[in-house]
Amino acid sequence: MTNSFNWLDDEIASLESRSLVRERREVQSLTAGRCQVDGNELWNFASNDYLGFANDPAVIAAARDALKEGVGAGASALVTGRTYWHAKVEQRLAEFKGTESAILFPTGFAANIGTIVSLVGPEDIVFCDRLNHASLVDGARHSKARFRVYPHCDMNALKTELEKSTDYRRRLIVTDSLFSMDGDVAPLAELASLSEQHDAMLLVDEAHATGVFGDQGTGLLEAQNVKSQNVVAVGTLSKAIGAQGGYVAGSRSLCDWLWNTARTNMFSTALAPPMCAAASESLRLIESEPHRREWLHSASQRVVETLRSQGWEIPDKVDGPIIPVLTDTPENTLNLSKKLQQQGILVAAIRPPTVPQGKSRLRISLSYAHRDEGVDALVQAFANLDR
Repeated sequence: MTNSFNWLDDEIASLESRSLVRERREVQSLTAGRCQVDGNELWNFASNDYLGFANDPAVIAAARDALKEGVGAGASALVTGRTYWHAKVEQRLAEFKGTESAILFPTGFAANIGTIVSLVGPEDIVFCDRLNHASLVDGARHSKARFRVYPHCDMNALKTELEKSTDYRRRLIVTDSLFSMDGDVAPLAELASLSEQHDAMLLVDEAHATGVFGDQGTGLLEAQNVKSQNVVAVGTLSKAIGAQGGYVAGSRSLCDWLWNTARTNMFSTALAPPMCAAASESLRLIESEPHRREWLHSASQRVVETLRSQGWEIPDKVDGPIIPVLTDTPENTLNLSKKLQQQGILVAAIRPPTVPQGKSRLRISLSYAHRDEGVDALVQAFANLDR
């Protein structure tokens, strides 16, 4: 009898030869701040817990209170309905984002795919920034709409594409607000203006910006004063909010449409109620504790300036807690990551296919949980590296 999976060993060996294998390892305390990897205690600069809420006592207490009523939701929300905790966090998200309504999804990935597929189809066209998150790319492809990729943040190129696409039923622009691998910011005000000029919908994924940008911490749509009715705001509860899940905030008709058509929500068990309770508490803290994001931006500026002074290559437009340090090859990236780990610093080694060939990097993710002690350790560890 032949084994139809014989090819797997050869393919994995090929990945290993190119330093592209991702190992599954067990860690303790995945939240930002301190963690343990292979028995060693490290500063965790690989976490997206930007504000330190995943391990915050008030957030944990909120989840614990909801846990008394049970662990899981037990079914799709469309089958059984939403619990009090689901309804509460959806209302809080709508208030937080300044929209009529909000709808939960099991993950941010599911929110992007489900929303895009519900908004466009074979008669339509999607315009996608070249550096968008994989969930936006996959959503556009799954929609079966015509797919156009424009150069990163190139508004002239996008305008040209929009002007050539007048024959489509619907047009949708999709973009990250804060780009997860490059740490730079999309020109949302210009994108909103283009969407209005060309009667296009604009989907903005605020996954990495929620809690971090804006006077109220709601994201880059707020920071750039974008209030267009054409905007669909997508986000996640799993990064700065410190919990789990995804959401879409927008008009009541939009959320009603997604409730009835988004398959990634319809055919998924609803979020665990304790996660909803935790997210609600985090939203309260984002509004009441602005010093967390203020420290985060100050620390980011310090790290960028210090690493550049040490001779490390960091892209020009980095803004916020994501700081990429360009390292060229996968081999060099892995080697530097291991050397940092030996100094007590955990930093993600980002390699193809997550980024293009020749664009491997160390991605630093800052968190309020690091405070000055962690930042001091980080910049000193980079200073000690033998490149």
